[in-house]
Amino acid sequence: MSPVGIEPDSCRQPSAHRKQLNMSDTSSESRVAATIPDLFAHLVACGSLSENQRSQLTHLQRETSLTQAATLRRAGLIAEDEILSAFVALYAMSQVSDDEFGFVDIEGRGISLKFLKASVLCPVAEYENEVHIAFAEPGDVFAHRALAQAFEKPVVARVGTPSQIEKMIERYYESSSSAMSDIVDAVDDQELGATTVEQLIDLASETPVVRLVNVIISRAVDMRASDIHIEPFEHKLTVRYRIDGVLKDVGAPSSRSTAAVISRIKIMARLDIAERRLPQDGRIQIRAQGKEIDLRVSTIPTMHGESIVLRILDQESLPLDFEKIGFSPDIAAQFTESLQRPHGILLVTGPTGSGKSTTLYAALNRLNVPERKILTVEDPVEYRLEGVNQIQVKPQIDLTFANALRSIVRQDPDVIMIGEMRDLETASIAVQAALTGHLVLSTLHTNDAGSSVTRLLDMGIEEYLITSTVNGILAQRLVRTLCVNCREPHPASVTIISRSDSKQLRDYLNPTLFRPTGCSQCASTGYIGRTVVHEYLEMTDSIRQLILERVDSGVLQSAAIKAGMISMRDDGFIKAAQGKTALEEVMRVTQLSAA
Repeated sequence: MSPVGIEPDSCRQPSAHRKQLNMSDTSSESRVAATIPDLFAHLVACGSLSENQRSQLTHLQRETSLTQAATLRRAGLIAEDEILSAFVALYAMSQVSDDEFGFVDIEGRGISLKFLKASVLCPVAEYENEVHIAFAEPGDVFAHRALAQAFEKPVVARVGTPSQIEKMIERYYESSSSAMSDIVDAVDDQELGATTVEQLIDLASETPVVRLVNVIISRAVDMRASDIHIEPFEHKLTVRYRIDGVLKDVGAPSSRSTAAVISRIKIMARLDIAERRLPQDGRIQIRAQGKEIDLRVSTIPTMHGESIVLRILDQESLPLDFEKIGFSPDIAAQFTESLQRPHGILLVTGPTGSGKSTTLYAALNRLNVPERKILTVEDPVEYRLEGVNQIQVKPQIDLTFANALRSIVRQDPDVIMIGEMRDLETASIAVQAALTGHLVLSTLHTNDAGSSVTRLLDMGIEEYLITSTVNGILAQRLVRTLCVNCREPHPASVTIISRSDSKQLRDYLNPTLFRPTGCSQCASTGYIGRTVVHEYLEMTDSIRQLILERVDSGVLQSAAIKAGMISMRDDGFIKAAQGKTALEEVMRVTQLSAA
């Protein structure tokens, strides 16, 4: 399905010549081989053009040096769909649809965004032995050969309209590494020396710097990143995205642009641009991909400048349903039953980035009805929930968790959500609120459900108060979910099952597990998105008795598992056996249970 007279295997040239793909100053419409089929003649034969129109178009083409298709588009005599159908017939190629396009990594292959736009072509999908490319000009021999050389594999040409291809370039590559490289070059060409605040403000307002920061942010949104890390070092400014919990390096300018980029972000977040010695926190609201995005900004001084982390908060992508988060049906039922109790404490535990806040927001969404008054104390407020009164902690004016909670209790709430139990004072007020008839939701930073009881005891909460107020403890982690387009099945060997130490896997007869391989849909990572693995410790009489005896967390965890609790690790193994994630991913984020 390649253009006439071209064999892709013979198009390959030494990789040293790849820079030719950046030669995009000349339009592709004047670089088409002379032996391509006669589009005008075909349209005349089909009755779409008259001989007189053909003669006029031929004269126009000689004057403009455009291709026949470009000449037709300029004259406006033929509809785009008719030109597309003619190309399909003349070149024996298939038409490409929008849903076939996916991200194909062009970074490091010498393919610039300028080349894609000038040649009016866009990658569709990359496979092990070939790459599919959509052409608006299927007779462009130069572009075909250049792409075969760049990808070092045969090119399968497809046909698309210019508007379709331009839309896909904008969707997948406008804010991609190629665009980043072009802007980085422009930034590096700027004179970036600045010492005063006024100079920094002027520098941060320069067009290349503004474009660079906008591309860094929009590209992160496109790649589903949860965080952007901008870190200055002696000889470079590193930009990394956290995608599905794993950091990934992206293109970045030289260290000369550090002050300009950081100043631009601080201006956007309304931070003090002159203060470089102390940490600062701020917020940016932008519009990307047609939706409102909140960016939580944190700066901290380092040896070579200020390190900045931007947390991306997409209100529309927040899953407010336990099933979407990845809850198993049994734990969702247990957790929901605990939410329906009129009072008590419900804890969600795990390290930073384990999805605790998302679970609490889903719980609040379930509880949010007109008959209930809900108040939250958060640091910071990550997402805004309609109908929920949310309070932002401000330590600088003494609005701490504890002080806010004292006032909240006098507001007659039904449900109280505390962002985190950080100290004895906060925990004590939460316990008192639960004892006086409030449902309290909160988080702790512990490794498993059993450790949460030990943490409360260490804070100074009495055993009898824990047993009489805590309804349940949910511990969780996030694991990456396998890309369904490229995951590869493989039988689980006896060695793998025994090494996992999982009763759940042993219960599956001849389980088939899956492993990541990578494709264009998942940016060659093998994973798309994340799901939760969890364990739920319910306060039964036997567990309460152990707490009163002040047993250690390991004994408590073992007792809960023996009583029927499925540990996080085993919940992950179940999801691995179901093909949702990989066994290695589960073992990466969980630890062996105490049982």
